Parts: sequence; structure tokens; C-alpha cells
Amino acid sequence: MRSNNHLTVNVKVSADAHTPEYQTDGSSGMDLCSREDGVLMPGEYRLIKTGVFIEMPDNLEAQVRPRSGLAMKHGVTVLNSPGTIDSDYRGEIGMLLINFGKNKFIYEKGDRLAQIVFSYVPKVEIEIVNSLNGSKRGEGGFGHTGY
Repeated sequence: MRSNNHLTVNVKVSADAHTPEYQTDGSSGMDLCSREDGVLMPGEYRLIKTGVFIEMPDNLEAQVRPRSGLAMKHGVTVLNSPGTIDSDYRGEIGMLLINFGKNKFIYEKGDRLAQIVFSYVPKVEIEIVNSLNGSKRGEGGFGHTGY
């Protein structure tokens, strides 16, 4: 449902979990918190539970993204970044984190470990054709534009 520039997403939060929330008025993502204590050793990855479940309109997706501070300070990031949550998923949101750092990363229940960003996703129709229009780039792939 739209109201000005806002959308409504239904959220169910387990009793032992934290509701996602924006930290500032200009934040793009809402922080996701751990539902458990744990340790992530260097090179280790793990799915960490949030206790958050969502129901959103069909034209949205939710993306689980890293928090920049964790990446910079500890080398911890979201492994499948961004992790896509489809509009018809009703299970618990998890954060698939990996420790690329040199030290073990200790986290506690309630720690902000990732963020969730909602994005509009248009449905497209595929039309099969025999050829495509040309472009300046053409078929140039990885690194073709200079970097």
C-alpha cells in the first residue's frame, strides 16, 4: 500500500528478536540484528537467524546487504550480497555472513550485522528475436569499458 513515498510491508517479529529499523532519516536500509550469540572464525561463513518474517507486495524484493562498518573494521560481509528475498517467501530472514578478516568475529544477540533494503522489481516479458540492435559497446564483456 502506498502512502506518499512510503510502502507498507507486513513484518512478524519473534519475541526474542529485534524489529528492523532505520538508524537515520536518510538511511536506505534497515538494520537486521542477530537472534543468537556466536563466533565466526576467519574464512568461516554461517547463516545467522534474525527472527524476522516479512510479507511484501508482489512488485518488491528485499535485499540483505552488508553493513559497511563491519566490512571495514572486521572483514565481515554478506556472502551472497545482495541476498534476494522474493515477495512470496514467508520464512525467517537469515543473514549469510562470511568472515574475510584475520581475527575471529564475536557477535551477540541484538548486534546489527546486516541491513535490509527494499527495491521495486518490474515484471518483464521475454520476446524471442533473431537479432539485437547494435550499441557502442557491442559484445564487449568484462573490463571492456576500461575497468
